[in-house]
Formats: sequence, structure tokens, C-alpha cells
Amino acid sequence: MHLPPHARFKPYTHAAGGWGSAQSVAAILLREKALGKGPAALLKQNKPDGFACVSCAWAKPGKPHPLEFCENGAKATAWELTSLRADVDFFSKHTLTELRTWPDHDLEQQGRITHPLRYDATTDTYRPVAWEDAFAAIGETLKRLPRESVVFYASGRASLEASFMYQLLARAYGNNHLPDSSNMCHESTSVGLQESIGVPVGTVTLADFEHTDCFFFFGQNVGSNSPRMLHPLQEARKRGAQIITFNPLRERGLERFVNPQSPVEMLGPESTLISTQYHQVAIGGDLAAMAGIIKALLELDAEALAAGQPGVIDRAFIAEHTTGFEALIAQIDGYSWETLERRAGLGRGAMEAAARVYARSERVMGVYGMGLTQHRHGVANVQMLVNLLLLRGNIGKPGAGICPVRGHSNVQGQRTVGITEDPKKVPGELIEQVLGIKVPDEKGFCTVDACEGMLDGRVKGFIGLGGNFVRAVPDTSRMEPAWQRLELNVQVATKLNRSHLLPGASQWLLPCLGRIEIDRQDGLEQQWATEDSTGCIHGWRGQSEPASEDLLSEPAIIAGIAQATLPPNPKLDWAAWRRDYRKVREAIAAVYPETFHDLEVRMAEPGGFHRPLPAAQRQWKTESGKAQFTTMPTLDTNDDVNAGEGRRDVLQLMTLRSNDQFNTTIYGYDDRFRGVKGTRKVLLMNTNDITRLGFAPGAWVKVTTAVETDVPRTVGPLQVLAYDIPAGCCGGYYPECNPLVPLWHYAEKSKVPAAKSIPVTLMRASMEPGAVPIELKRG
Repeated sequence: MHLPPHARFKPYTHAAGGWGSAQSVAAILLREKALGKGPAALLKQNKPDGFACVSCAWAKPGKPHPLEFCENGAKATAWELTSLRADVDFFSKHTLTELRTWPDHDLEQQGRITHPLRYDATTDTYRPVAWEDAFAAIGETLKRLPRESVVFYASGRASLEASFMYQLLARAYGNNHLPDSSNMCHESTSVGLQESIGVPVGTVTLADFEHTDCFFFFGQNVGSNSPRMLHPLQEARKRGAQIITFNPLRERGLERFVNPQSPVEMLGPESTLISTQYHQVAIGGDLAAMAGIIKALLELDAEALAAGQPGVIDRAFIAEHTTGFEALIAQIDGYSWETLERRAGLGRGAMEAAARVYARSERVMGVYGMGLTQHRHGVANVQMLVNLLLLRGNIGKPGAGICPVRGHSNVQGQRTVGITEDPKKVPGELIEQVLGIKVPDEKGFCTVDACEGMLDGRVKGFIGLGGNFVRAVPDTSRMEPAWQRLELNVQVATKLNRSHLLPGASQWLLPCLGRIEIDRQDGLEQQWATEDSTGCIHGWRGQSEPASEDLLSEPAIIAGIAQATLPPNPKLDWAAWRRDYRKVREAIAAVYPETFHDLEVRMAEPGGFHRPLPAAQRQWKTESGKAQFTTMPTLDTNDDVNAGEGRRDVLQLMTLRSNDQFNTTIYGYDDRFRGVKGTRKVLLMNTNDITRLGFAPGAWVKVTTAVETDVPRTVGPLQVLAYDIPAGCCGGYYPECNPLVPLWHYAEKSKVPAAKSIPVTLMRASMEPGAVPIELKRG
């Protein structure tokens, strides 16, 4: 088993990108033994004749750079194309009891799973099984279980074709239990934007970045989570655009950047300043910060009008295109600057500075990530950003709009083709007419509902199309025992992870092709499609030979389960769909004609094609027929976890991803941009908090959730690091800190787990045996 290297903490002083990224890419290609096919694949990554990055969903340009990949995208490619194998021999040697003691990194580091496997309780190991036998047994169990007791989870990694087939499988089976990774991250976006502007996705395209005067960034770490966005941001900065960032941590990618594709920048000393203003808002303070910017903007408007000058509010746009303006203004006027400063963790001057730049900028874009969505009032956060943009008409014109930055590479696309628990969000009549499947009327389970169903016994079966569900969800210490009470657990995967090691009564591990691999069905090479964060749909094809000849594609696995479970359907030939994905795309186009007409032709266009975005054309598909200003229920974005007034021992914890991970996949133990090397067992704290709570940098602590203390929720020991984070706040890594998040602590309206603000207390602890103490170095 791998032991982490010597751990140390030394503040990182270099820019994002540059030689640090180049060295990191080379290191993982070497470690994964992917030097043979990895570099060739990278040349095809995000190219019109290649494959979509298996990492994030950031936009893929029609005219790509020579190297159209980022550090984390290259890591994901090396991770998938690894020469390492978790084969039948590996599983025969290691019991699940033993494997549960391994770190998550070590599990995935064993390499690609090569054969379909069934858990054998007698030996406590996975044993190989024939695909036909697996499908038959899974089908028999599904037919036996109550139809309302089975959950069909989708991680966001599957193609449009596989996602469409998967949601049909669930609905033909008899329920709408289709939780997905959106439920854990951007469902607050889908709900908030739909209510405010009539579309559930962002309104900007990649071309808009060429015209933007000013960007507002909220709760998004571009350097680690979507590094290719740094290219258009760098170009925007060079033409004078302003970038105003609100984030509790000073993330390196939003400070300085060196373009690894520029020889001049790589060989020279210069870097590009990214953020022109950087405001370290308190955790949960974004709502107050945006309200403060609006308040300052209204004051500037009043001053301009009093001086006989044009106002800074776009009253013509507001009158023609919006409702609710007066109610919002009345609410903002009711907030005192003292209240806004205290809630935001910022001074009035910071909010006024942002407002003044906004007032003189003609084309403004709001960019955000899970720092806005993963709060109790995450929907309100999203809608307040919409309010800010609407005040100056910054939705529906080139260079302006709202830009949620999605995670998994097709998480937005799978929603577009029906992965949703809400039957009202799919064209049920067309699905029945075209495919002979009656969409059930009852709303299904989202992720939180599915977890609650496992805890109370309503959920008896689980099929996972990718992902690491039990690691990704909150309340880990409660969820793991419930996970093992499942009667059926089917996991479609490429590598081993924690969710595979807690077996139910009938446990299956079905290995699938990776996206980079050539998908041949009956000798015919298949194409597939995805949708990126900007609503652009692209066609792709695999480039590398499969890791094992015993792997099946995701569509083939879905078809196999469907054929073994469902009665024959004269309108849906699963076998034919498995053999030729063009037939799947024909069905997608028939069910979603407005978006996917002529799909086969349009997906081959360089740069793909965009789904309809009515709000970008100032067509508002809302209840009022206009864009809607919304008032806020509270400035306290996490009012369900109030630990009590006056408690000075409580900190607000946010979960973080490192530079060396993607979602639950841990590529390594380094977080280069934050200066952490060789460990993830750390807690980032403000220096003053460390001292006043009686600790010292380097101390070991256990972290406990400060509400509902009768339910044990503790993580640690973690080592304290003095870090530049607002007082009263702290940060720890995801998914290691998920046990601290109560399952009931989720966003109103969207049920997104509120993992960005958890009240915690600290207790002194001893270093656990085998842990690596961190060496503290000066920057």
C-alpha cells in the first residue's frame, strides 16, 4: 500500500499554469505508465476530431489551441489511460475487509477494472462472472423488488446517448428515481435561473468572453476546477477587462497566470494579473456582499440623477423586460451598511469599489461555482447575482450574462436528455408516443431523498452509472451502514472506489469503456455526444484501444440490464440501440426536436451547436413572461445550522477540492496552489482563530459538527495550518469532511447539500498512528 511522501506546508508564490502545471502533467503520465498512448491522446483532447475531456465541462472551442487541455484534464486522461490493472487476480488476493482500510487514492491507483465481478460473501472477495449471467441475475432481482424501491443514479460522466437510455430504463421500470451529481452541486442553479430568467442553465457562450468589460467571480476556483477558462480570462485582461473576485480563499488561479502554451511566457518572468479586485468574503457572506454592491449602485444612481446626469440603472431595460424591481429596491434600502458589512465579512469600501467598476462597465458577466450553490439559501445566492446583472441590463446582450461553471463533463447534458427526478421536466407525451414508455406521474428521488430512503429502508436497490456515491454524499457515518443494507447494488465503473467496498446482499461491479477508448459495437466504431457548461453540444469519438477486451460500453450495459428486466417493447429495440448509437440519437431528436433536430449532422460541426437559450435573446420563459427580480428570505445563507448567538468557539467550515483531485477522485496528495504537499489531513485556519482558541500552527485537532450534537459527526485528527482565510472560517478537504455535513442541511428548493458552510468546534487530539506530520516552512 502506498504511503504518502514527506508532508510539508510552504506557501506557493508562483503563478497558476507555467512550469508547475507542465511538471505535474509529466509526473502523472509517468506514474500511470501512460507515456506510450497518453501524449498522443492529449493531442486529440477537446479537438473536433477527437474526444471530450473526461474532467470538467468547460467549453470546447471550434478553433482549439494546439494543446486544448489543462493540467487537471491531462490528469484525468492519464488516469483513464493508465497501464495499471485491477484484474481478476487482484480481486482474488484482497478481501473487501482489507480494501476498506486502504486510502481512497490507493484504491483507484490499482488501475482499470478488467472483468465484470460479483461479490462473494463467503470469501469476502469479488469473483469474475460472465456478462450474460450478470445481466440475468440483476434483471431477476429488479423484477422481484418493488418498483418504487430502486434508485438509478447518474454521475454526470455518461454521454448524451447513454444518459437518454438510462432515464428511459428507469421510467420503463416504473419510477422517476433519477438522482444525479447535479443534485449535489448545481441544482440551485437549475431552480434559481429557471424562476428568474426562464432557463435552467447559463446564458453566455464562449464567444461572449471576447466582448466582456467586467467579470464578477463568486465562489469558484478557476485554477483548479476549470483551468482552460484562464485562456479567455487572460485575453480579456490584456484588452483591459476588469475581474472582480469574491472568495473566502485567495486562489492562485484568480490571482496570476502563466500560459503553458506560450513559449514567451514560459521562458520569461512575467505573468498575467487576473483579478483586479479580490475580496475575501466570509463563508456564507456572498448574499450580503451582492446586496451591498446593489445598495452602492443605487447610491451612485441617485447621485448621478441629482447631478443631472444619466443614471447607472438601466431603467428602460427594467421597464420592458422585468418585474419585481420595486420590491427588491425596498428590501435593499432596508439593509443598513452595518448589517451588510457584518454579514459579508467585508467593509463598505470593498462593496462600493466593486459597484463603481460595475457602473462604468457596459458588458458584464457573472461567473460562479459551488461557493454560491452549496448553501441553505443557495438558490437565493444565484438569484441575487441575477438581480445584480438585471439592474444594468446585463443578460441578453453580447459579452454579458450569467455563467455557472459546471463540474462533471456532461452533467448539464444528461439533464437536457431527461436525467431528472421531476417528470414535469421531461416531454412525457412524446416519450410515450415515440418510444411506448409511460412516464410515471410521481416525482422521484433526488440525492437527498435517496439517502433518506436508504436510512429508513424504503430504498432497497441502487444502480450507479459511474461516480462514488457513498463518498460524495453527506453524513458519511450514517450513510455507510445504510448502504450495506441494500438488497441490490450495481456499480458501473472504470476504477475501484469506496462505494464498491460496502456490499449489499447482491453486489455487482460492471466495468465499462472509458470515454477516450474506441467504442466498437459489432465492429462499427461509434460516436457519442456531450453538452458543455455553455450549452454547446459536440460529437466525439474514442482514440485509444480499450483497457480490456472484456469491457462493455455504458450503452451496452444499460441495454443489457433493460433486456433482462423489462418486457419487450415494439417501439424500443434495446439491442439495435446498443449496436448503433445513431438510432439512439434519432430517438433523442424525436423526443427533443427543438434542441436536437438534425443532431447527426449538427454534432459534427466544428465547435458543435448551441441548445436554445431564450434568455440570451431576452425571451423570458417565466411565469410572468419577464425576467424576475427576487427578494431574499434572509441575509443568513445558512440559518438552519445556527449554533447559538455568542458562541465564540464555533467556526464555519467549507469543504475544498485540491489541485490534485477531481470530485471524489484523488490523483495525489499535493495541493500545489495552496502550498500543501504530501497530505490531505489538514484544517486551514485564520491565525487569530488558532491563537484565541488555544492552539498553535501544526497542532492536531478533531473537528465536530456544532449542531445536533446527539448524532456523532467528527473528522480527524487533522493538522492545523495558519492560512489566509477570514476570521471565524476554516477549510477542510472534500470528501474527507463529508461526515460533518448533516443530511438535512441542504438548500431550500433545490436540496443541494450545504457543504460550503458547516458550524464546527475543535478539540485537541493526538496524531493518529501512521499519520504524516506536516513540516511548516516559511514562504
